[in-house]
Amino acid sequence: MFEQIKHNMETIEGVAIYPILSLLIFFVFFVGLGLWVFSYKKETINELSQIPLRDN
Repeated sequence: MFEQIKHNMETIEGVAIYPILSLLIFFVFFVGLGLWVFSYKKETINELSQIPLRDN
């Protein structure tokens, strides 16, 4: 089955760009997510972490 898929992928022109684009999207997403997390204010994180402990 893998041989058939491999053959089909080899016959498509420009197919080599898809793994590169996938890696680029993956990398940009997680770097952006990391920047967003590390730029979050400590006070906001503490406030959000107390929400499950509230009685109301």
